[in-house]
Amino acid sequence: MKNPNDRSFTDRQANSAKAKQALLERFQARPKADDPAMAARRAEREAIAQARAERENEKAKIRAENERLEALERERIAELKRQEEIAREVARKAEQAKRDAERPRKVLLEAVQYMQLRTAGKRR
Repeated sequence: MKNPNDRSFTDRQANSAKAKQALLERFQARPKADDPAMAARRAEREAIAQARAERENEKAKIRAENERLEALERERIAELKRQEEIAREVARKAEQAKRDAERPRKVLLEAVQYMQLRTAGKRR
């Protein structure tokens, strides 16, 4: 695509040199590192970064404490479940022992009733 202004090579070269000179002047005009305004901005940025780091540390501490409390709560719940399981097992064993203890009595009672029926049938 042709340049709409039909400028020559020397025009383009001169424009390029002017642009480079403008960049150089802008670079040289910027404040130096020992400038008080730059030092104040740097100090402000450092203070902000330090405050941010402190907030992150606080958040990390809070997060660690929450995780520790959650772990304790999980352990407490697991212990309660274990205790409930033990209580259910003890109750089941007690019920089984009760049934086992009553079984001979029931068998004996059934045997007595059976014998009573048998003897009642012979008396007729």
